[in-house]
Amino acid sequence: MPQIRIRDAAAYLSVSDDTVRRWIDSGQLPSQLDASNRKVVDGYVLAMFARSHATPMADPSQVERSARNRFVGLVTDIVTDKVMAQVELQCGPFRVVSLMSSEAVRELGLELGSVAVAVVKSTTVIVETPQGDS
Repeated sequence: MPQIRIRDAAAYLSVSDDTVRRWIDSGQLPSQLDASNRKVVDGYVLAMFARSHATPMADPSQVERSARNRFVGLVTDIVTDKVMAQVELQCGPFRVVSLMSSEAVRELGLELGSVAVAVVKSTTVIVETPQGDS
């Protein structure tokens, strides 16, 4: 299993190094020492910890759908012309951009700062891995 350094674990969890150290010290997140005698976290353990501590925003739509990838966020930008629009959402740490008709923007009442849910259902999801040490 990959070993993740404290600073990298903090970045993956969007918290400070000190927060990760507190979780380790309190026993919430197990760690071990690497060959250089630095504290590291097992990659799979970190992934499961991240999953169990994920707190996505509640979906305000109260609609059941088959799509599993739902991102609640705030509209941060809308660019429209006569026919098409580009709508940008900030969903937690993620920027999601959607292209839709200008008519759809009007019908949905989208405006800067409004709450919206990006629903992604795709048969193509590309997975990449970083080069070098983690």
